[in-house]
Amino acid sequence: MGDAMRIKGMGSTPHPQGVAFRVWAPHARKVSVIGSFNDWDGTRAAMQAEENGCWYVTVAEATIGDQYRFLLSTPDGEFSRLDPYAREVSSSVGNAMVHDPDFDWQGDDFQLAPWNELVIYELHVGTFNDQDDANHPGKFSKVAARLGHLKKLGINAIQIMPVGEFAGERSWGYNPAQIFSVERAYGGPLAFKQFVRRAHQEGIAVILDVVYNHLGPDDLDLWQFDGWSENNRGGIYFYNDDRARTPWGETRPDYGRGEVRQYLLDNVLMWLEEYHVDGIRFDCTQFIRTIDGADAHDLPDGWSLLQWINEQVAQKFPGRITIAEDLQNNRWLTRDVGAGGAGFGSQWDAMFVHPIRRAVITPDDQERSLVAIRDAICYRYNDDAFDRVIYSESHDEVANGKARVPQEISPQDPKDWYAKKRSMLAAAMVFTAPGIPMIFQGQEFLEGGWFRDTVPLDWDQRDEFRGIVLFYRDLIRLRRNRAGLTRGLCGQSTQVYHLNEGRKVLAFHRWDQGGPGDDVVVVVNFLHEQQDGYRIGFPAPGTWRLRLNSDWQGYNGDLSNHPSTDVLAEAGNWDGLPWQAKVAIGPYSVLIYSQEPKKE
Repeated sequence: MGDAMRIKGMGSTPHPQGVAFRVWAPHARKVSVIGSFNDWDGTRAAMQAEENGCWYVTVAEATIGDQYRFLLSTPDGEFSRLDPYAREVSSSVGNAMVHDPDFDWQGDDFQLAPWNELVIYELHVGTFNDQDDANHPGKFSKVAARLGHLKKLGINAIQIMPVGEFAGERSWGYNPAQIFSVERAYGGPLAFKQFVRRAHQEGIAVILDVVYNHLGPDDLDLWQFDGWSENNRGGIYFYNDDRARTPWGETRPDYGRGEVRQYLLDNVLMWLEEYHVDGIRFDCTQFIRTIDGADAHDLPDGWSLLQWINEQVAQKFPGRITIAEDLQNNRWLTRDVGAGGAGFGSQWDAMFVHPIRRAVITPDDQERSLVAIRDAICYRYNDDAFDRVIYSESHDEVANGKARVPQEISPQDPKDWYAKKRSMLAAAMVFTAPGIPMIFQGQEFLEGGWFRDTVPLDWDQRDEFRGIVLFYRDLIRLRRNRAGLTRGLCGQSTQVYHLNEGRKVLAFHRWDQGGPGDDVVVVVNFLHEQQDGYRIGFPAPGTWRLRLNSDWQGYNGDLSNHPSTDVLAEAGNWDGLPWQAKVAIGPYSVLIYSQEPKKE
């Protein structure tokens, strides 16, 4: 096939004349494709060298579903390698497979909700199944079967922990062996596409977690891919000096090499284009932009790579979101590339999760700092209140020596009164503070213990704690302004105007444009005692309707069921506001108020 007829793209590409294969192996002397179509004979499909270190051939006999590898003859010996761009593999140590790129998306034109209206549910495919299936990792089909639960809860975005092919059948996913292949134990690439299509049909976006701060280190066929390396390190895909070191092994990709940068960008674009995912969450970006996670040891190659990827995503897929997990409070991550930032849409916020968890886990009320809670509520990276993702549980926060919030509150009985009440307080802060709220799988039905990739969710608790599930549903409904009564929770503005360290009561005002149906007042009692006739200021006069009382008995039978009611704000300077009212609030409880919107 002449140069003009060559198929573009890396890896294997089916076309009417067979399958085109291309691989980057600049130090190879000869390369051929071996596979089920030529009896794994290295003499029958020799590849032609291209100027940029790539090798190319079209094999007429090859077809979709065939297994293959690249056979490289190099000065360091002969190597049989998996295709780095393989869309499907038989296993992490098996063969690449020619993948069918065609898929019936059934007209899928799903659009991600505005970022200020997103509610994210983080989940792990391998453990989202039932206890009855504990001996088998979960699959996309199992997650799809639970989409009705998530939709009823009010979730409009799922963030899935990494699904790139990894060693073995169980993993968190942060040890990617083949980043272009979907984990076979989860169902593989076709099942993932079917899942995304189904999620979109249910009105739920899919955000995918990816790992570029390191690769592998297990079952990593990229290691010394074409035989070349320096300092006995990883070869062409990796740094070959001390920049290779990460907490997970010496497998940091070489962000300064054009082919490796393209490899990672191509991976991002594949998920967005071929799998229709609605966003990408980048794992541990501090180990992409720095050598050792310290800002003093910058890695400029990594920073420019993040900028380039975010520029390309914004240009080619406007409306999709990229999220950084950096947790170093770096404001530049979510600033525009043109202003020198990395260009992310949002980032996980350590300035929220750690103070909020500390506040509800602390056993002694007087040790609870309302100033720290206030600062967590009001913290901003930049002008946009939604350039942070806020949460009280994530896969990291409920493992690695830490546990679920109820477990941390009451280690001996994570389902007792204190665990319920104070974990509900944490959730209320997540859904009323400015930012993109996120919960971790099972949080909505009081899942205890800590996260392990071998232990499935206890779905029986969804029925046992259906009141807690209802509480989350009601919170999410208010957060998304589904009834048109709480637009302020989607707004940019926040004022914490009441902070009583002695009585442990905090109140804040959220608004978008302001006015009835927009202004929201949140009152929180971090004390174990109920408080009656408690006076706070209000931003407007008239009746303020109680939209949620976390102490309502319907959320759980053993709550105190404190009879909070609507209140009438009358003239009287209080908290620096011209109107005030007295509220009644139960122990460890939250009240959410708003006014009726004006009739046209």
